[in-house]
Amino acid sequence: MGIFPKMRTGERPFHEIVQARLDELGENPFSIAGKSGISYDKIRSVIRHDHRRADPKVETAREICAALDLEFYIGPRRDLKPAPSTTVSGEQFATVARYDAAGAAGNGAINLDGPPIDHLAFSKRWLEQNGISAGDSILINVRGDSMEPSIYDGDLVMIDRRKTQIRSGRIYVFREGDCLRIKRLELIPDAAIILRSDNPKHPPEHRVGPAMNTISEGLIGEVVWSGHKWG
Repeated sequence: MGIFPKMRTGERPFHEIVQARLDELGENPFSIAGKSGISYDKIRSVIRHDHRRADPKVETAREICAALDLEFYIGPRRDLKPAPSTTVSGEQFATVARYDAAGAAGNGAINLDGPPIDHLAFSKRWLEQNGISAGDSILINVRGDSMEPSIYDGDLVMIDRRKTQIRSGRIYVFREGDCLRIKRLELIPDAAIILRSDNPKHPPEHRVGPAMNTISEGLIGEVVWSGHKWG
């Protein structure tokens, strides 16, 4: 999707894409503003489109796309990293690298450096349907119980390393000091980032001031898939 003033190139106008995405999510400008931290007026001004006006500025379009989980693409070049692929029974699969590293759902000193130890294959169709680039994603295991029942100790999680802009309520992997942590993040714009555990035994943690930048700058990516190990 290219965002340029008055450019359509046969595609749907930006305001129609935004409205269609809101309808798909069952949201409205007010609810999205509350969840993402983006200004209500920015979204409202886009969907109340006047054909005599230009499309929004690039940065505004980028913010709206992030809030609605839409890919922001200027085009024509695409920089999705290629991933090794294979075909099984006529269906194409792409592989995602798995690292000998574990994100701490509680606390712990974890290292993500080093080469991958193997790769797992995922259906290309499924990856495309979920907007996941195999070459930009990694797999690691989880340690700790603070994200139960969403993610259990020992589970495998896929991290999309392109998704490093915090959207409230999503689960992220991030570096904090010597720790690689997994938490559900809530952003209060210009005030705080709240680190939430799904397990009620673990209280929320608040980061304010410079500590907010530490979280933002240390983001590895968003958790987009998890696999549970039984037994």
